[in-house]
Amino acid sequence: MLKQAEEILSKVPSQVDYADVRIVQQDSEDIATKDGVVEALESSSSQGYNIRILKNGVWGFAASHDMSETGIDATIKKALTITEASLKHKTTDVCLDDWEAVKGTYKTPIKEDPFQVPMEEKLQLLIEADKAQRVSDKIVVSQASYQANRERKYFAATNGSRIDQEIIWTGAGIEASAVEGTEFQNRSYPNSFRGQNQTRGFELVRELDLVQHAPQVGQEAVNLLTADICPSGEFDLILDSNQLALQIHESCGHAVELDRALGYEASYAGTSFLTPEKLFEFQYGSPIVNLTADATVPGGLGTFGYDDEGVPAQRTYLVKNGIFEDYITSRDTVTKLHEINKQYNRKSNGTVRASSWSRLPMIRMTNINLEPGGEDGTGKAWKLDELIADTEYGIFMSTNRSWSIDDKRYNFQFGTEIAWEIKNGTLGRMLKNPTYQGITPQFWNSCDAICGRDEWTVWGTPNCGKGQPSQVMYTGHGASPARFRNVKIGVVKW
Repeated sequence: MLKQAEEILSKVPSQVDYADVRIVQQDSEDIATKDGVVEALESSSSQGYNIRILKNGVWGFAASHDMSETGIDATIKKALTITEASLKHKTTDVCLDDWEAVKGTYKTPIKEDPFQVPMEEKLQLLIEADKAQRVSDKIVVSQASYQANRERKYFAATNGSRIDQEIIWTGAGIEASAVEGTEFQNRSYPNSFRGQNQTRGFELVRELDLVQHAPQVGQEAVNLLTADICPSGEFDLILDSNQLALQIHESCGHAVELDRALGYEASYAGTSFLTPEKLFEFQYGSPIVNLTADATVPGGLGTFGYDDEGVPAQRTYLVKNGIFEDYITSRDTVTKLHEINKQYNRKSNGTVRASSWSRLPMIRMTNINLEPGGEDGTGKAWKLDELIADTEYGIFMSTNRSWSIDDKRYNFQFGTEIAWEIKNGTLGRMLKNPTYQGITPQFWNSCDAICGRDEWTVWGTPNCGKGQPSQVMYTGHGASPARFRNVKIGVVKW
């Protein structure tokens, strides 16, 4: 297929400033059970290619599944026609950074190919996990899900880059819902919104051990029905790593997308409070807060070898010792940023991806991580039990239930499935309907303790939406439990 990408590229007229071709093959499996019955069993495959052409300072893009000579010629012609149409409305030139040719291959390291595991085995595992959640007649819905994806990508560009890679990711989870009267409660494992997902094989699903954890999930959903309501006020807050992962996604990951900061996403997804003049100056968080974009983390859902512009995967500090240090970028946005902030003189950090062969690549999160405590020369590597013991009064929250954040990623409110009260350093009563709210920089500046590497997990978010037309992308977020001081919890008057 790489040779075919080269052949398509060779048909692009030599007068263009730059061009690249991506051929993409995608395979997926999705299984869902509900109340002991298989609700969905889907398998799909897709193959196509796209061409990006930069000519006279504007982009042209076209995609097709028709790989005949006639189809290829028509697709190239369409991309060129778009550059001509765009030229009439150009306000500024698109300029690329000077990444040189990259030649390489990459394949997700896996132990067990999920597509080779018998379907009967997958179905049996999910049905058993579904059934094991029904510990009470108060469980009204029990669910289990599984998904596997394989993406083969072949990239050729006029700068000489030649890349082929294969990305595989797998995930699974369970969810129980309980009802008593008008009260409804929900519990998920190992995380809400389709469980845990990583660039690993079926070994991940086996390690999750859904059947063993199912009774606890069901029992916690039942126990929440009669649990006390989470109190309201300003308290210390400890977030479990699965909730902190979404906090990172919403208040950091989207905020550091350079296309958002430059206004390219304003009409659909919003902008960012992290505007270019804040680079290298703004105190985003406390000195122990270190946030990275790292596409090299083993198992991360945002892990790969090369992005869709042919830039190698990298690890980049976004926030270092609390200071805002960088965005996630593309080859054309870094040149724009340099025009605005002359201190910035970096190449793309390799965070451009497209959800399929038919979509234009854009800046997307890779693995946006809160680095563990005790590393980077700051803070202490806490253990969760130590952190709880060190908290006189607070709330420990786990597993996202709801979220809301404004279009600048500044004001937010989150709700979790479950919480526990911390009193005199001891984890106490279970609490239901917990929520917390805050302002992004104030919240991250209140972080005074982060657990260490031993309790750090890379959580997968397979459903991040962005762009017009919309694209759903898979991203990762590494986190360990952390404490935030004096956070507004529950219904609080501002």
